[in-house]
Amino acid sequence: MVKKGKNRKGIMYSTNPDFEYEYENTEMETLPPSEQNLNICIDKHRAGKIAVIIKGFVGTTEDLKALGKMLKTKCGVGGSVKNGEILIQGNVRDKVMEILEEEGFNYKRVGG
Repeated sequence: MVKKGKNRKGIMYSTNPDFEYEYENTEMETLPPSEQNLNICIDKHRAGKIAVIIKGFVGTTEDLKALGKMLKTKCGVGGSVKNGEILIQGNVRDKVMEILEEEGFNYKRVGG
């Protein structure tokens, strides 16, 4: 079933009872790891805590969550997946880069 509402394409209202709305496809197809270009950066959060942020993933939300879960599990830390970004708690950027390299992802170290 397709969600009704904001994903309607072009038409807001129609008086035709047989009219079928066209819906935009908001989910993008996930690129294979070798075609992904991820940016890995370090950010300081509240109370001076350090977190690793991974940006630039192209794909479905489910695949992004799966990648985030795999990284958190292999690093043995917590984190979250929000707004198309993976947030990993702690200063584990080098370990994250090793894991992404093993999995075949293209990545770029950004900042410090």
